[in-house]
Amino acid sequence: MPLPILLLTLATVVMSAFGQIALKVAVERSELRTAMEAGVFSAFLAAAGSVYIWGALAIYAVSIVLWLWVLSKVELSLAYPLVSLGFVVTMIFAALFLHEHITPLRIAGTLLIVAGCFCVGRSG
Repeated sequence: MPLPILLLTLATVVMSAFGQIALKVAVERSELRTAMEAGVFSAFLAAAGSVYIWGALAIYAVSIVLWLWVLSKVELSLAYPLVSLGFVVTMIFAALFLHEHITPLRIAGTLLIVAGCFCVGRSG
């Protein structure tokens, strides 16, 4: 995979992980948490009015457009295993930005997922 496409693929992975962090922040820091307890309709209305949710969705939208460009340049079976790095990036972001406690077992499990995806990607 050419370096510019590899870098763009990794950028989509980082953006997707950041989108997950933004969604978690949206749930924790808005009226969305209370609305979720009230029911699905209340949660939908609160999500639709949350600037945090819209920000997270905007990050995902940019990530998707970039991912579509990547897919137009390389085979899916080559690009998609790199998406498994999202597990690692999301875990790191959760520790850094959300101060989540990451256990050695969680790290090991995440690395096993990445190793499995790497094996699948290399098998073609």
